[in-house]
Amino acid sequence: MSSAALRPDAPDRSDEVRRRELASFLRSRRERIAPEQVGLPAGGRRRTPGLRREEVALLSSVGVTWYTWLEQARDIQVSVQVLDAIARTLLLDPNERSHLFVLAGAGDPSPGRECASITPALREMLDRLEPLPACVLNGRYDVLAYNRLYGHLVDDLDAKPFEDRNCMWLAFTSPEWQQALVDREAALSSMVARFRASMADHVAEPAWKSLLNRLRAASPEFEAAWQRHEVAQPSRNGSKRYLNRRVGLLNFDFTYLWLHPRLGTRLVTYTPLDEPTRERLDRLHALVTAG
Repeated sequence: MSSAALRPDAPDRSDEVRRRELASFLRSRRERIAPEQVGLPAGGRRRTPGLRREEVALLSSVGVTWYTWLEQARDIQVSVQVLDAIARTLLLDPNERSHLFVLAGAGDPSPGRECASITPALREMLDRLEPLPACVLNGRYDVLAYNRLYGHLVDDLDAKPFEDRNCMWLAFTSPEWQQALVDREAALSSMVARFRASMADHVAEPAWKSLLNRLRAASPEFEAAWQRHEVAQPSRNGSKRYLNRRVGLLNFDFTYLWLHPRLGTRLVTYTPLDEPTRERLDRLHALVTAG
């Protein structure tokens, strides 16, 4: 045992590691956000991508020096109120927000399942798209928000635990989703290939690693697909078929509307490909809205 380990006043290396992880995490989240996403003018050329430190400080109502120290892994105290403000400024999704509070060694005072990037305007857009099914997905295929039609495209998505509202998780582990995806084999192969390509930018992020480990442990089918090491870039649109237990076969064109310049979070809309699908979708809408 080293002499440092025997000294009662030896610094806690775990705290130092955690502070450095927090600093790296904040920088990575700051650099992915375009100024216009948070209501700032795009401006001219920037030396670094994303927001500047002083912009994060301003939007979070904290001092620039204090925030700079936070990104420099200084040993400073941070309140849960400030962490909450930073999480909102950086548009953290629920998994990222949880990770922020863990790294800061603080308890989240409001561990809700709302995602800061899902604005009231975006929620209204989802609602007004009905009777078209629509949702917002991130790069991990987490379903961040959805309208009632998407929520009943397969079964009742509201009844699923929050951590299970992920398209890959449902497609590989839910019997209802496995039966509803008509072209399931091709869809799963494509999803895994895109997830692997996207993960190249997120290999050190706990939310991504946690989902990957969870899928590998739960589904031998996913593990086999993962071991093929196939990669694919996100598509702009395509077609998909669902077998809905209440109204039958639904044929859709789906369209991605990207909400982030790095092709991560997107609004996905489903448009009927044929008249029978349009009629069945209207019936499903009537059933859903009737309660």
